[in-house]
Amino acid sequence: MEIGKPLEVQDLPVKALNPGQVRLSVKYAAMNFADILQSQGKYQSPQKPPYVPGCEFAGVVTEVATGVDGFRVGDHVTGILPEGTFQEEAVTTPQVLGVVPKSLDLKMAAGFLISYGTAYLAFTKGVPLREGDTVLVTAAAGSTGLAAVDLAANVFGCKVIAACGSEEKCRVAQEKGAFATINYGKESLKQRMKEITAGKGANAIFECVGGNLFRECLSSIAFSGTLLPIGFTSGDIPTIPANLILVKNIRVVGVFWGSHAQRDPESFQASVQGVSKLLFEGKIQPRIGDVFPLDKVNDAVQFILSRKSTGKVLIDVQSK
Repeated sequence: MEIGKPLEVQDLPVKALNPGQVRLSVKYAAMNFADILQSQGKYQSPQKPPYVPGCEFAGVVTEVATGVDGFRVGDHVTGILPEGTFQEEAVTTPQVLGVVPKSLDLKMAAGFLISYGTAYLAFTKGVPLREGDTVLVTAAAGSTGLAAVDLAANVFGCKVIAACGSEEKCRVAQEKGAFATINYGKESLKQRMKEITAGKGANAIFECVGGNLFRECLSSIAFSGTLLPIGFTSGDIPTIPANLILVKNIRVVGVFWGSHAQRDPESFQASVQGVSKLLFEGKIQPRIGDVFPLDKVNDAVQFILSRKSTGKVLIDVQSK
């Protein structure tokens, strides 16, 4: 593959299985916005090509080498694969895997970890939410935004305002638990927030877009509230006037979930275990959007870039 060019589907040699490793049949791989940025050379932690894109998946263990405990052939697993997930078969170490119940749909298992892990970390470490808090979520119909809506409304008991770019997406977020919505494609987020909150603003803002919307969020936060920058899907990385932080006594806490795996593994594992438990108990319901076969992977890229997706977009790796 070449950076900035369409992804290529190729046949590669089967990898040898070494002691301490497991072989997997990858069934479904999630496509995240970060995967697209990576392939365009725009991600903050770039990879040098050639490489296999994707990191989030669900599949089945097909072979277990010596020195591996806790995994058996036939186990259903999910995890984050540094070796890439847009491939039919992968060889990896068991430390990056988790067994999931066979009763759980593998599509669901493939599409929850990064989005829900990010939101869970934001709402436990970034800003410990209290029941009844008002939470604003931007890009609220995307996979990470919907995860934030789901957790804030249905797990933490907050009043969630969902901001989306269309009426259809607003409906999706409302179905997930938002009590109010803002269509920033045709109305002012700042003005609508004043109306919805009676001028009080949001206690926490889960912000995924950046650009002008980020600046409107700064004006829509409550006194002593917390702004949580999650990403910049608009491509416009904003700056923050320090006087606003001072005058409104607010906190700005960045949430980069993936970096916690190395820098704060305790918080990272707590988020993984927390959302896994919620999923297995049926307390969260990830939305799986469109599913594309592997040979249509570039169609999936364009589908996400065109802002048509809601929830998580998956690649059916075994389908061509």
